[in-house]
Amino acid sequence: MYRIIFAALVLAFAFVPARADAGVTFKLRDAVVTSGVVSKIRIDAVDAAGKPVAVSNLQVRVDMSPDAMADMTADAKISAVNGGLVVETNIYAPGRWAVIVSGTANGKPVKVSLTVTAKRKSAEAALPPPANPQPKSGQERKILYYRNPMGLADTSPVPKKDSMGMDYIPVYADEMAKTPGAIRLTTEKMQRAGVRTTVVTRMALDKTVRATGTVAADETRQAVLSARFTGFIEKLYVSQTGDVVRAGQPLMRVWVESADLLVKSADYIGSLQSGAQDHAASAAALLRQYGVSPSELTAMAKSGVPTRSLTIVAPASGTVMEKPAVQGMHFATGDTLFKTTDLSRVWILADVSERDLAAVKKGQKAFVSFRDSPSESFEGTVLLVYPELNAATRTTKVRIAVANKNGRLRIGQYADVRIAVPGAAASALTIPASAVVDDGTRQVAFVALPGGLFEPRKLTLGARNGDSVEVRAGLKEGEHVVTSGNFLIDAESNLQSALQSFRK
Repeated sequence: MYRIIFAALVLAFAFVPARADAGVTFKLRDAVVTSGVVSKIRIDAVDAAGKPVAVSNLQVRVDMSPDAMADMTADAKISAVNGGLVVETNIYAPGRWAVIVSGTANGKPVKVSLTVTAKRKSAEAALPPPANPQPKSGQERKILYYRNPMGLADTSPVPKKDSMGMDYIPVYADEMAKTPGAIRLTTEKMQRAGVRTTVVTRMALDKTVRATGTVAADETRQAVLSARFTGFIEKLYVSQTGDVVRAGQPLMRVWVESADLLVKSADYIGSLQSGAQDHAASAAALLRQYGVSPSELTAMAKSGVPTRSLTIVAPASGTVMEKPAVQGMHFATGDTLFKTTDLSRVWILADVSERDLAAVKKGQKAFVSFRDSPSESFEGTVLLVYPELNAATRTTKVRIAVANKNGRLRIGQYADVRIAVPGAAASALTIPASAVVDDGTRQVAFVALPGGLFEPRKLTLGARNGDSVEVRAGLKEGEHVVTSGNFLIDAESNLQSALQSFRK
């Protein structure tokens, strides 16, 4: 009697129409379906007057237990038929399921969640065909043995209690799966364990290598101005670091102290005055090596007197990074006076993990973002994979060239790097990484089969891309794999395998 009343309440609750936006009410015609077979769920979409409403851009999702199992889904498709909606789905486990329909009605988006109840067709049909059948009506279930309630590898052929007074748990013949390690769970157990599944799909899998790095100066765009003779700095035209200079721009005026330079200047003037043009040309070339400009050579040729005041110019365009030169300072041959760097292009030195090194090659495209503007991305090119591995971090430096327009990027700035590896797998069978149980020696996924059966499959994995991983062997497209609760299933599977081995 109580069962009849409860069933009536469930049906009455299931047939309550659900109101969505845009003045549309969705009425569920089929509140009870059969699990394990393809079912058609009919839904009416009507307005306040009860007239049918056309719904376009239809999408549907079928989730197990609307209040507990939001990610355990069943395959489903939806279509508009004869003024109503029809959802075709294969709900593979009994229990309450949410049918979530969304689309566009009256020019507005609509979304509604309807609840259906999936019931087993029969005790026999709930199990996979080759699995151990349930006993016939009135027939007692056969007990194989009793197992320890705490999961210890201890069994008993007769009922008993453990040291704490807990009853040993009976193991029935119809619960044992033929596949080693496979286990059978009731809907209640699946909900308590938080079991969620997803469908094995095939997709293009372009691997992306992620790393962190820092901005560094392009070594090919650095320049150093060193003294080639001794003297004093009379005047600085560029007096601070950070200034941007162009090639040939005057940096400072110096007074020449070097007797060697004065002798070479006199030799140049004497060659001109004696008409030895070839020797004068050689002397002029030597003076240019000392930093004497063509205009100053011309001035000495006209005056006939070696100059003791020279203007030193920037050897290349760039930003002044270091400036040891100070006005009035004495300098000697070899002293560094200025260091400049052209920052219109910089390097990103990324620390790439050892496991990803095989996928990174010279010439690949890279995309770099920075903490001050994470939404903005800079495109670059891989120039070099360094030949040395850091033993402490197990990473290798990868050099990436990036254009630095308007000087946005600063030396030492942290960077987030993504290196695209095209063609990692053109069309690969993929599952979420969370579906893989990896114990260090093997990779396993649990496949959800009809009747609450979960079968372990040993996997051969391939490329990874974010949260997805390629499966090269072990699964088939369209199968359902467990993505949450799989570690608990794995523990139960190992326990059953151990118990079976223990009894042999």
